[in-house]
Amino acid sequence: MNKKLVAALSGGAALILALSGCGDDDSKVDDYAKKVCDQVQPQLKKITEANESITSTAADGKPEDIKKADSAAFQQISGAYAAMSDAVEKAGVPPVGDGERIQKDAVKELDATATAYADLKTGVDKLDTKDQAAFAEGLKGIAGDLDKVNKVGDDAIRKLQSGEIGKAMAKQSGCQRPTTSPSPTATKG
Repeated sequence: MNKKLVAALSGGAALILALSGCGDDDSKVDDYAKKVCDQVQPQLKKITEANESITSTAADGKPEDIKKADSAAFQQISGAYAAMSDAVEKAGVPPVGDGERIQKDAVKELDATATAYADLKTGVDKLDTKDQAAFAEGLKGIAGDLDKVNKVGDDAIRKLQSGEIGKAMAKQSGCQRPTTSPSPTATKG
């Protein structure tokens, strides 16, 4: 069941990676994309590291270890989404048609996702590790909530990845997924 949690987390990271899309070669748009992506890269790395922490603990971790790893990971992911929201806000309005709405929507959704991950951390922190069945049931609920959290930012990110901004971001190394080698525990099914 913690595998569901890991799968859902991977989906959340995919939201941010959706900052790359398709569009046009305009230097103002490229400059905007670089400004955002330079700030996004460290956050993508934090999300990847948090996912790896959960994955490595999920394989054969004790309930206390799983709880601790999940709580820390959710905190780290929440902070990463908040930092990405800040980056999009500080970058200003994208130099494209309807840029103000695109920026506002993205900031709103990234903030909502950060808050939702903070709520997941609170939920994990409340799980009782002494009762294995209750803990497992609680984790199942957290995984379900996580699926919902991952959908929160979908629409705004999809909009951000469209058109000129998306193509410009796709070219920026800062908006590309950090590469990591899979650990043996991460590939256990």
